[in-house]
Amino acid sequence: MPIRLIARLGSGHTPSRRMPEYWDNCTVPWVTLADVWQLRSGITDVITETKEKISTLGLSNSAAVKHPAGTVILSRTASVGFSAIMGADMATSQDFATWTCGPKLDPRYLLHCLRAMAPDLKRISTGSTHKTIYMPDIEQLRVPTPSMAEQRRIADFLDSEITRINALSSLRKAQHTHLDERGYAAVSEVLVPGILSNPAGSWPWVWLPQMPPDRPLVRLGYFCRLQTGLTVDGKREISGDAVTRPYLRVANVQAGRVDLNNLSEITVPTDVASRATLRAGDVLMTEGGDLDKLGRGTVWRGEVSNCLHQNHVFVLRPESNSLDADYLALMTRTLHGRNYFGSTGVKTTNLASTNSNKILSFPIPLPSVTEQHNLAKRAQKELDNIATACQLLDRQLKILAERRQALITAAVTGQIDVSTASGRGIEE
Repeated sequence: MPIRLIARLGSGHTPSRRMPEYWDNCTVPWVTLADVWQLRSGITDVITETKEKISTLGLSNSAAVKHPAGTVILSRTASVGFSAIMGADMATSQDFATWTCGPKLDPRYLLHCLRAMAPDLKRISTGSTHKTIYMPDIEQLRVPTPSMAEQRRIADFLDSEITRINALSSLRKAQHTHLDERGYAAVSEVLVPGILSNPAGSWPWVWLPQMPPDRPLVRLGYFCRLQTGLTVDGKREISGDAVTRPYLRVANVQAGRVDLNNLSEITVPTDVASRATLRAGDVLMTEGGDLDKLGRGTVWRGEVSNCLHQNHVFVLRPESNSLDADYLALMTRTLHGRNYFGSTGVKTTNLASTNSNKILSFPIPLPSVTEQHNLAKRAQKELDNIATACQLLDRQLKILAERRQALITAAVTGQIDVSTASGRGIEE
């Protein structure tokens, strides 16, 4: 049956931002796309808090509506297909569709139905920049309508089984987090012995005297050249000889790897290109980003020939007879490296930045190149083992997500009898 025949269909609105008085004394919870983060995992069934609120005056002077607690919401713009139940009287922005259930439809059952059709909702969304499900399509959404008693049995069954699946997923995610931390510690143990035994853990004064004499600390700039990249300027006039080349942006440089899925191209003068061309063995480092990732180096292996880099991506070019590129990249991931860049970075809210002087001033132990190479191999072996375990956990998380989706679909479409099924023998 079309949902709109057994539940009141609604939506929301944004009071005019040009009227400051509409945004004073805001007390009405207002669900917007800023709250979708709560819904992405599919674990949150009831939403009780919103990032923003609107005022009673703004509510009465706009198309926004205060919906009663128990209303089911569905995001239909940009982040499409995420659903929840309102835990209190709330309004929404125009980015949501709402259903206030009548006597023939249980809100929890409707929530599970919407989650069962989430993949289909994403497929029917349209738009080039922001995907949207338009209201005429929302009006056509249909759900199976067994008796209220059966709807409640289905909802109870799914609540129980999905809670069990979610608990397993949470344990796997916790294992993933512990393995990430183990990788961080393993690199530190191999490259900077004794650093983890320092209870203070502060860079650099407490533990520096503990460094063995065969690993003197040296300033990175003595054995490494820093190359700055090109400035992307759409208004730049190109004259004379020019070339079109692929180039790396900050988004392409991840911790420990380079993401080449969305590699852009740029046309620049030949002399500019020659000054910003990457070479195999360069160590890439971003100028800014998340504080916990600031200063992490990634080795460029020459994956793309004649590739350029943006000015926000620093390129470190070690002297091959003095400094091993893999050793340098891994050194930035040690406790020593994290504390150095964490303490010298310029911090804003959740973000930080560094500069060329701070990078070149990074003090590192410098044993022989042969020893550096051997240490890097040992550390990388530890990381590879951890990465293998993380891949298995990722696969398990994917299977659990698929099972959750299959179980919901099977229950709401009548493929299983929830009064007798445990849910543990569902074919996926």
